[in-house]
Amino acid sequence: MSAALAVAADKPNLLVIMADDLGYGDVSAYGATALHTPHIDRLAADGLRFTSGYCTASTCTPTRYSFLTGSYAFRRKGTGIAPPNGHLVVPPGALTIAGIAKAAGYRSAVIGKWHLGLGLEGKGPDWNGVIAPGPRELGFDYNFLLPTTNDRVPQVYVENDRVLNLDSRDPLWVGNNRPGGEHPTGISHRDTLKMDWSHGHNGTIHNGISRIGFYTGGKTARFRDEDLADKWIEKSNAWLEANRTRPFFLFFASHDLHVPRMPHERFQGATTLGYRGDSIIQLDWCVGELMKTLDRLGLAEKTLVVLCSDNGPVMDDGYKDGALEKRGNHRPGGPFRGGKYSVYEGGTRTPFITRWKGRIKPGVSTQVVATIDLAASLAAITGTPLPAGACLDSFDVSGALLGVPGARGRAHLVQQDNGGTGNFGFRVGDWKLVRADTEEANNEIVERPLQRTSVPRFQLFDLAKDPAETSNVLAQNPVIGDRLKAELAALIAAGRTRP
Repeated sequence: MSAALAVAADKPNLLVIMADDLGYGDVSAYGATALHTPHIDRLAADGLRFTSGYCTASTCTPTRYSFLTGSYAFRRKGTGIAPPNGHLVVPPGALTIAGIAKAAGYRSAVIGKWHLGLGLEGKGPDWNGVIAPGPRELGFDYNFLLPTTNDRVPQVYVENDRVLNLDSRDPLWVGNNRPGGEHPTGISHRDTLKMDWSHGHNGTIHNGISRIGFYTGGKTARFRDEDLADKWIEKSNAWLEANRTRPFFLFFASHDLHVPRMPHERFQGATTLGYRGDSIIQLDWCVGELMKTLDRLGLAEKTLVVLCSDNGPVMDDGYKDGALEKRGNHRPGGPFRGGKYSVYEGGTRTPFITRWKGRIKPGVSTQVVATIDLAASLAAITGTPLPAGACLDSFDVSGALLGVPGARGRAHLVQQDNGGTGNFGFRVGDWKLVRADTEEANNEIVERPLQRTSVPRFQLFDLAKDPAETSNVLAQNPVIGDRLKAELAALIAAGRTRP
């Protein structure tokens, strides 16, 4: 019997709250002083706050792929940042964490940002018809989605397999090219924007904000950016209410900090940090609302809550929203180097908190855990067997997640930037190897505009002495460097790391 099963006589519900672009230093529980996040802080005070909690990639799509499948995204082509018309990148029928939950008798839902593509390969989503395959072909019973990510078109909700509130007399068209000379864009109608773009986000305008890509029609289906968080809380609360009497798994996928940052009016001006800081307060409100619902339904003592992020922070990610100019002394990545798009620690080491009231003893854990491990850990907690060919890189770290005395986290972790560029971080104990096949780092310093910098192909850091990765000690430790190079290459070539 695993350490988790020794603790968990009953199967807990599972609520995973995945923030978007939330950095290690972005919440007060992890040291932020420029803003206060009371609901996340309370979650941390009631549970375990991990100082080495990770996602496995420093961009959205590959982290979400790895979280769902329990396999590193670099093992599958096409798992880079998904385009607006992209097809479902997880093979339909693949065993996912939702499928594990289903096998254990759970109901499951994903509410929020998806960004894993929809529809068949070679076709993508049928925006005006049945949109499949999607989450329900991956084990989820219900989905209410932002189908891509909100700086990409279209600005509509997908509920189960249909665009919500779509009028057939005004069909939705989504494409890569401007549909006509009169179609307003962020370039042609820049003076009409309520939030200007800084780079790349200058296609179709909706709600005064221009996006990546183009779309027309679907006017009755389009949402207002300011209302996203409220809608997802509304849908989550309704789903929790409906499924309160049986085990459930809810994946609540926030979008708040991702560009375009446009929090609800009641949060605008809540901080001195501009809309990025205000969006953190909105995320904190979401956490508080979900916790209030668990309390109201009498489910707090029956639910394992996991708070994590899909990657580290970025400031100017395409819009002029004041994130850099109003940053002050705030350090979104905390003590770490790099952020989103980077394989340095700040790109993948993020806030990571577990809470199960009455079961997890509150405290701080230094064990290494990652979002990719939630699949195998849920299987262990529920006693669900994992097929040999599934969840290839997910480890049962349930004991560490639950704070079982003596339980260990994972022994090693591979970090990637986006879609198979050959840039990897490899942590083994306190040693960290950076392999940059491109010999470039992106967003190496978060507190300045995005830029690429030249770096050596290999670097070695001692995280125990140098968590900020400031001193490359490869020359002083060639034997350790050669061993980690060989181990990383072998793990990539092997196609799996789970025994």
